[in-house]
Amino acid sequence: MTEPSPNIRLAIDIGGTFTDVVLEAKDTLTTVKVLTTPAAPEEGVLEGVEHVLGQAGVAASELGVFFHGTTLATNAIIERKGAVTALITTEGFRDVLEIGYESRYNQYDVMIEKPIPLVPRSRRFTVPERIDAQGNILSDLDEGALRKLVPEILATGAESIAVGFMHAYANPTHEMRVHEILEEISPSLWVSLSSEVCPEIREFERFTTTSANAYVRPLMSSYLGRLQDRLIALGMRCPVLMMTSGGGLTVLETARKFPIRLVESGPAGGAILATQIASELSLDKVISFDMGGTTAKICLIEEQTAGTAREFEIDRQARFTKGSGLPLRIPVIEMVEIGAGGGSIARVDSMNQITTGPDSAGADPGPAAYGHGGIEPTISDADIHMGRIDPELFAGGRVKLSPEKSTSAIERFVASPLRLSTYLAAYGIIEMVDETMSNAARVHAVEQGYEASDHTLVAFGGAAPLHVGRLAEKLRIAKIIIPTNAGVGSAIGFLRAPVSYEVVRSRSMNLHTLDIVAVNGIMQEMRAEATAVVKAGAPGVEVEEHAIAFMRYAGQGHEIVVPLPARHLTDDDIDILQDTYDQEYAKLFARTLPNADVEVLTWALTVSTKAKTPTKIENIAVAGAAKPFGKRHIFDPALGKERDIPLYWRPDLAPGQTIEGPAVIAEDETSSFVPNSFNANIAANGYIILERKPESPA
Repeated sequence: MTEPSPNIRLAIDIGGTFTDVVLEAKDTLTTVKVLTTPAAPEEGVLEGVEHVLGQAGVAASELGVFFHGTTLATNAIIERKGAVTALITTEGFRDVLEIGYESRYNQYDVMIEKPIPLVPRSRRFTVPERIDAQGNILSDLDEGALRKLVPEILATGAESIAVGFMHAYANPTHEMRVHEILEEISPSLWVSLSSEVCPEIREFERFTTTSANAYVRPLMSSYLGRLQDRLIALGMRCPVLMMTSGGGLTVLETARKFPIRLVESGPAGGAILATQIASELSLDKVISFDMGGTTAKICLIEEQTAGTAREFEIDRQARFTKGSGLPLRIPVIEMVEIGAGGGSIARVDSMNQITTGPDSAGADPGPAAYGHGGIEPTISDADIHMGRIDPELFAGGRVKLSPEKSTSAIERFVASPLRLSTYLAAYGIIEMVDETMSNAARVHAVEQGYEASDHTLVAFGGAAPLHVGRLAEKLRIAKIIIPTNAGVGSAIGFLRAPVSYEVVRSRSMNLHTLDIVAVNGIMQEMRAEATAVVKAGAPGVEVEEHAIAFMRYAGQGHEIVVPLPARHLTDDDIDILQDTYDQEYAKLFARTLPNADVEVLTWALTVSTKAKTPTKIENIAVAGAAKPFGKRHIFDPALGKERDIPLYWRPDLAPGQTIEGPAVIAEDETSSFVPNSFNANIAANGYIILERKPESPA
């Protein structure tokens, strides 16, 4: 049997519609897209793995590392398909999940719809105990009351238990004892402790995050266990590393225990890819645009760095409104995600307007053109009918399309009700989804304090290259980058991600009376925990640390991020921290409060392997116009009629060649549509670079 090679690596990204597989062997990429198998996701994974291994002539035993990201946890929460979950909390705090912030995200809407808690009131239980904010035990855990409660909890059918006590982040003793008792009485229960999942101040976010972890843990742990068994049976002997929402990689055991950290793992891979491209091309202002079969993800990359956040909302009741979703307190790359993908269903609403999404046909039954039982038109059906997708080349020919079924679905559900031609109906569908995505990008940029038009668009995912041209027109963006293997961009991002792990601890301390010994002790505990995870995934590899503190003026409701020295602190660092806090506060608010006390609420430390510096891509001379290998018959909305445009095969294109829009550039995993207003040229590394024509209006 051949030995694992560190130069042979495999990445898998499971989306709602397609599962993307990328094999990197000696700097050569072999890629494939297969339909996701929702009932048993590992089946789609194994199909893709066997395909790329066979195509590359590589044995499973040669794999050096296996990277994996998925949106399964996200979908389970949104679709409410997780485990039957119960919550055990401190007496008097049963309704924290429902009360939340005691505010409305739209204060003038008295009929507001709030997200339904993952744990209903009938499965929320309390026990007498109390710990204060400093970790002192005010009232012992009533073990007798807990033991009497367990049969009542089991009677509800609960499979998974979330345990969230007041101030457990400061002292986890009571939560750990609950775990011991539950394991003693019912060993089959899945137990998630808030002191492990989210050891931070603010009980609402801590309880929702822990409940969400408990909700998806049986599903994710069982899936990952089955997948690991199948991969071992295939002959694979390398470690499995899971992509996290924060853009790092973690070991399988940690992912199975804390699956909530995986909710945005797929989109995070795409953001990493876009960050690398920004560095390669020396671009300081980039918008990452990832459009797959189910969702579209948009992320701002400033100064070649993706923004990060400590909180993420899922299942928003109002699409673009903060506060309308369930808050999850996890490290996450900051982005906006909307239900706009190739599988998003188009329909006519009661006001005779075309709407798209957020629901998707997914992989089963899929768009009408797939011929798997889907009857409603989708974005992909509209793209097919408009002539932008070649049915013979779609997904490398592995998914057979029936264009006539797309036409029939568009005619029945959109064209006929609106008395339009099928071409105009298809154009209307595409225009509506493009407007939705451009609005999301515009709002996201403004929220971060930027203007979208100043940026370069980086497009990847199966559907993004088809729609990015129109998105750029709407956002008044002049430049677009479509990387090689764009259709599997997120999976490629996994290959570029560092192995990393973040640990957070809430310990409230006044800055000027800071207990340096205690702080160093906390940091050392976090360092040991994070290093153990990273070393397990990347043994013998040099690591680096990044430490931050969340600080505020005493009495304020929210903190700002302040960088910390990656070393043991001394008493001299107190003044340094004060100066750094003042600088960061002034950046945000243009002032400081000189006489106000400063306090530290939370400490965070990330240990990661060193990221590889991307090679800069140099400009090359123009090599002349590329030669098409065929034509596509499309409907041109600018002319209001059908026309033939050139069709290019991307693997045939050489660096320096140019293409005048309109045109279609096909490849195995996707197609790129070059609109009338853009020209395309091929970069030295094969990237397609679209630039607005000089005569086109900005």
